[in-house]
Amino acid sequence: MAGIYIHIPFCKSKCSYCDFTSFPDKLCYAESYMACVYREMAMREKELSNYIFDTVYIGGGTPSVIDEKYIAMLIAAVKKHFKLADNSEITIEINPGTVSAGKIALYEKCGINRYSVGLQTAVDGQLADIGRVHNLKDYLNCAKLLKGKNFSADVMIGLKNQNIADIEYTISVAAKSGASHISMYALTPEDGTPVYTDYLNGELPDGDEVAEMYAAGVKKLASFGFERYEVSNFCKKGMESRHNLNYWRRGEYIGFGVAASSCINDTRVTNTFDLDEYFKCILSGHFAVINSEKIDKRGQEEEFIMLALRTSEGLNLKRYAELFGEDFSVKYSRQIKKVQEYVEVNEISFKIKSRFLFVQNSIIVEFFNAV
Repeated sequence: MAGIYIHIPFCKSKCSYCDFTSFPDKLCYAESYMACVYREMAMREKELSNYIFDTVYIGGGTPSVIDEKYIAMLIAAVKKHFKLADNSEITIEINPGTVSAGKIALYEKCGINRYSVGLQTAVDGQLADIGRVHNLKDYLNCAKLLKGKNFSADVMIGLKNQNIADIEYTISVAAKSGASHISMYALTPEDGTPVYTDYLNGELPDGDEVAEMYAAGVKKLASFGFERYEVSNFCKKGMESRHNLNYWRRGEYIGFGVAASSCINDTRVTNTFDLDEYFKCILSGHFAVINSEKIDKRGQEEEFIMLALRTSEGLNLKRYAELFGEDFSVKYSRQIKKVQEYVEVNEISFKIKSRFLFVQNSIIVEFFNAV
């Protein structure tokens, strides 16, 4: 199976931490943009005719900020040009401050069956500080609209003036509101974003404090029955994000829209990040690709290892042997010995111990550029 990602780059305002391709001042171009996305899909139809897509993910930006009729037309275009599995997962990201009962009703009518809600924190002062356009009341109203539906809530850790009690409170709010999946991300201060100034001024929690927040968050999530299946993702049993699982298992995916990425036939493709350039390319009948790279065998192997070791299930040894024709435990015996206190190895898998998963990068790097 494979996945489809569609990028909607519009939003009401830019959050202070946001480094994604999004345009808070160009919502007036939404209709023209969506028309180009529909056209880009039509241009890709023939080359993808043999694929059956298991997931569709509409991300951003803030997809829920545009008129819901464009989302309905988008889903119709996906179904027109591509083959979807009968039980396909169709997700849309929504901001609690930009939804209504009417929007949710139309989303459901057109086939959307999963929602990713940007809560971030349940503390209003922190929401205002990072520039979110919603408050806690908006989130709770949104959760009521989604009652009984499959939805995920995002939680951020490492925010300015945030402490462990705030993390535990936010998780409690998300869990009690009906979320069956919670993503808990550590804030990454990116150069060029307003929050980066806070980082330079030493106003954000340091690495040790964030690690403590994460550990406390994991414990709180477990108390509500959420199981970790990837470093930043937790869910009730059987409620994993199938779209994200496809990424972590190094599955194929196609991306549409400005800044969207694809990986098909071990070729990674990236669309332009410039909105005007995207319009010009698509309207002239050309793909808006700015980079295309064929991933060599070593690159495929490194990606497979890196992505698998982010998950709680770890690296499947049989699957590794099928893909790369070697015994992982033999080829990397030196590296495994070096990190042995942090990992678990058996006849089925190689994985990082649960308590070390948050610092997985320092372990994974040992397997890169290995001789």
